[in-house]
Amino acid sequence: MDPVIVVGAGPVGLTLSLALARHDVPCVLLDEGPGKDEQRPARTAVLRDDTAQLVQRLTGTPLTEAGVGTRWTGWRAQRRKQLVQQVTFDDADPSPVHLAQHSLTAALRDAIAKETLVKVSVDSRVDAIEQERSGLTVHTRGPKGTWWRGSYLVGCDGPRSTVRKLLDIRFPGRTAVERHAVAALRTELPWAGEALLHRMPPWRLSGSEVTGRPLADGVWRLDWLLPPRNELVTPEALVARVHETLTGWNGGVTPPYELIDTGVHTVHHRLARRWRVGRAFLAGDAAHLLGALGTQGLDEGLRDAENLAWKLAHAWHHGPSDELLASYQTERRALVAARLRAADQSLPALRGSGGLRAYVPGTTRGHDALLTDGHLGRGPLGAPGTHAGSPLTPAPFPESVPVGTPVGALAVDVRVTAEDGSFVRLRERLGLDHLIVLLVAPGTGVWERRHWAGAGIMPRLTAAVAALPCRAELLVTESYPRAAAHTVLLIRPDGHLVAAFNGVQPGALYAAADIALGGAGEATETSDAG
Repeated sequence: MDPVIVVGAGPVGLTLSLALARHDVPCVLLDEGPGKDEQRPARTAVLRDDTAQLVQRLTGTPLTEAGVGTRWTGWRAQRRKQLVQQVTFDDADPSPVHLAQHSLTAALRDAIAKETLVKVSVDSRVDAIEQERSGLTVHTRGPKGTWWRGSYLVGCDGPRSTVRKLLDIRFPGRTAVERHAVAALRTELPWAGEALLHRMPPWRLSGSEVTGRPLADGVWRLDWLLPPRNELVTPEALVARVHETLTGWNGGVTPPYELIDTGVHTVHHRLARRWRVGRAFLAGDAAHLLGALGTQGLDEGLRDAENLAWKLAHAWHHGPSDELLASYQTERRALVAARLRAADQSLPALRGSGGLRAYVPGTTRGHDALLTDGHLGRGPLGAPGTHAGSPLTPAPFPESVPVGTPVGALAVDVRVTAEDGSFVRLRERLGLDHLIVLLVAPGTGVWERRHWAGAGIMPRLTAAVAALPCRAELLVTESYPRAAAHTVLLIRPDGHLVAAFNGVQPGALYAAADIALGGAGEATETSDAG
């Protein structure tokens, strides 16, 4: 079968290509550029815990251990001179990973260079797409201009996506929702390792809001929210902002600093009308633009890649399922649309002139909490979201039981015993071309798997897993939040919970797995209450 064609070698296109390779799907990555990225320390990315683990899983290197990114020790929200909110991060509540975008793409490119299933073609700009029932053909111009044959196509080619234009997909939305002056500098601040959101700082030049977020190697990224008018940010004005802000944060004394990079970041809010036309799809900035109030467009683009990769892989290996492929747009577009809607609804209150709202008790604190949610990936502005309304999420079965994770949400990253007897984290087993069946079995962690693999309900569960409509990996965990002993969880390759059952329920398990793969969910005749 022909490879999948990925257009665009930014973080989303690189991630999607690696994810497809992990699913044993060959792909061609068409890079419009020369295969190298400009180093811009002021252009950074904040990855929530689930997307950071996705990148680490694909590259094989923990981003923080490699010196690529850093995790914050805490988060501070300050208004004028008052500390109004403080968050301390730990292993149970990890912070996002903050890194320069060129460091992220470099790590992804290094991993792709070792991947035999990914062919990279640089200086290849797409200028034509032709689709037919069995596949599609893409033409590129440039020094290596040629025709490429593929099974599917994914446009990850950014806000000005050529793929989106060739597919004649509208991209409505709002321009310049927010503008920020940005500086990357090396210095020491009083809050070592902590990120800071400072609203209404009592200085003349810093405007209504400034954030400081640490990077690796003692570097900080500072962002100043600019007024709605199209204010010109000169180098002299930006240096004055840096000097005044550092002086204000350090009690009137300007610490030594090295200015590394500067820029202006303009946030647009746009959402493509469609994310799929036949065998062609959109992902990342080609499909959506967001970023106001601390939300992260790149984070959403990586979630696009993870959602789409396993569905394309299943179609590539087992034949296309229109319901499965259509669910990519249904699931991801709905979540991004909800994120944009939440941001647009919050903007007037957070960025408006205030009026009576400024005097309502609790209003300011609520605004600070909302902004914190956006920056830290929580609440309606930043949480990963659920697929409860997805066609791949079955309605509750009579055998279903509630657990600590809502159906359609990301499963908790518990420690599990793999089929070879090793102890790993659940998320380490994601991103493969199979479902995961997770049994909650207290006490198993103290014995080798060979001692209990043939005891109790394991033989019946093993048989039920073997009978599923696709390959599934059977994992065992000592405990799962709010799950009783012998609870069986069915989890998608991207980590979202499909269903949870009380004991071994072969018929319900089969039906849920079939629905998760885009089928009709017809249960087998066998039923065992376990």
